[in-house]
Amino acid sequence: MLTRLLRTFLFPYRALLTGVVLLQLVAVIASLYLPSLNADIIDNGVTKGDIEYIWKTGLVMLAVSLVQIVCSAVSVFLGSRAAMAAGRDMRGALLHQVGTFSAREVGYFGAPSLITRNTNDVQQVQLLIVMSCTILVMAPIMCVGGIIMALREDLDLSWILLLAVPALGLSMALIIARMVPGFRMMQTKLDAVNRVLREQITGIRVIRAFVREREEVWRFGVANNELTDSALRVGKLAALMFPIVMMISNVTSVAVIWFGGQHIDNGTMEIGSLTALLSYIMQILMSVIMASFLAMMAPRAAVCADRISEVLDTESSVRAPERPEPFVEDPGIVELRAAEFSYPGAEEPVLEAVSLRAEPGKTTAIIGSTGSGKSTLLNLIPRLVDATAGRVLVGGTDVRELDLDLLRSQIAVVPQKPYLFSGTIATNLRYGNPDATDEDLWRCLEIAQAADFVREMPQGLDTPVSQGGTTVSGGQRQRLAIARALVKSPRVYLFDDSFSALDLATDARLRQALAPVTSDACVIIVAQRVSTIREADQIIVLEDGAVVGLGHHDQLIAECPTYAEIVDSQLAAEDAR
Repeated sequence: MLTRLLRTFLFPYRALLTGVVLLQLVAVIASLYLPSLNADIIDNGVTKGDIEYIWKTGLVMLAVSLVQIVCSAVSVFLGSRAAMAAGRDMRGALLHQVGTFSAREVGYFGAPSLITRNTNDVQQVQLLIVMSCTILVMAPIMCVGGIIMALREDLDLSWILLLAVPALGLSMALIIARMVPGFRMMQTKLDAVNRVLREQITGIRVIRAFVREREEVWRFGVANNELTDSALRVGKLAALMFPIVMMISNVTSVAVIWFGGQHIDNGTMEIGSLTALLSYIMQILMSVIMASFLAMMAPRAAVCADRISEVLDTESSVRAPERPEPFVEDPGIVELRAAEFSYPGAEEPVLEAVSLRAEPGKTTAIIGSTGSGKSTLLNLIPRLVDATAGRVLVGGTDVRELDLDLLRSQIAVVPQKPYLFSGTIATNLRYGNPDATDEDLWRCLEIAQAADFVREMPQGLDTPVSQGGTTVSGGQRQRLAIARALVKSPRVYLFDDSFSALDLATDARLRQALAPVTSDACVIIVAQRVSTIREADQIIVLEDGAVVGLGHHDQLIAECPTYAEIVDSQLAAEDAR
């Protein structure tokens, strides 16, 4: 999976990577040439007292070192550019893919995990690319080149290499094999820490209201300690690597000096050759060490690549049609024909055989007990989820045959939990229409009963809004979300219990102001309060996902026991009738 991911996202930057390989090749050749020059200085300059030769060869070494430095620096620069660009593309691809997900896929992965995959996981893969550009290219060239140059200096001592290199490689392989499960566990524990932290930040008011700070600190501590324990287990294995590498390197150096000294004593080897051989052996071992270091990073990057690919390979249950169909009638006409929705593996459907028709200029209300499927029904219309049976039509065309952008351009949704983005009030309102003027914004704020409190703010439309809209109250947030929908001027308005945080007087004024603005549009309201929907043209009563009542207020009181029970629970009998 890691190889496929790298191949996909590094392919556009193959020119940069080619440059990295060529420059690293030159840098390694220069590095391998330096010990040979140093041996020549010792054997032909120092031992013979030839100062001129020392100077000439020293200048050559200086030039070779300069070439090595320049090539290494440029290759690191090019490799870093390729890695950063690939990371940027990965994050963009993840964000685009998540943007296509329906509520089902988002719920399956969970927001904390998706955030971790788009940040920490991509960063780990990005780091592997950077290190690969500097180590993966250099290590094999240096290892092979070092062996060739070492054998060129003294063939009789090659048996030391035959023992040292496999011993070092085998040791690293055994440690890395035990680290892979640890890295996988670390990423899972990191997801858990992010989830707990996100819950605690989002629900800080609830935590304080129920005096649960101590319990939440304990819960975070458990998740944090589990992550720490996983990291420590991996860290202890990683800590073994450096002592093992140093032990093998030092034993190898001692062996070379010991047996090389005997060769010098016998006159079969020069001192410079022994020095060069030591340098080459250290270069060979260093290449193995670098490869081991890269191999240590690769397992964690592989785990992260699996998690990234899992998101990229997951297809949304809401798919855009290959050949979109146009609207065949007014896009303000919404119709459900025996629509059903079930979650995968669920024993009972959330919605069952729901049929309704909502037309422009009319208000359709949906009411029912908690969990009756009201919000799910609303989500079927803009294809936030797809019906598992039956049909949903907008403008006379099945929503599964419409272009998603075309469909959603005709619909404005005010969700049950209105969400405001970080920015200003104006930027949030223009989310529905980027070209809206300030006059348009103020007009929509007036209709949504939000103009008064916005005018009282020091900066008016330019007042900053924090992420989620936490700087305003729940009622203000709902009214701003309604104003944002009005700015869009769609053909279909979907209000998902969008008046619940308003007092009865504000609710009444808002619905009265909405009536002339939405007179030529289709309005569908999900509500819990009967007072909000009693004037609707038709009211649909849901119970356990099925339609048990359809009609206007007075008719349903007389004919639908479920609706009558809801009314009796909210209003005095004389007010209801």
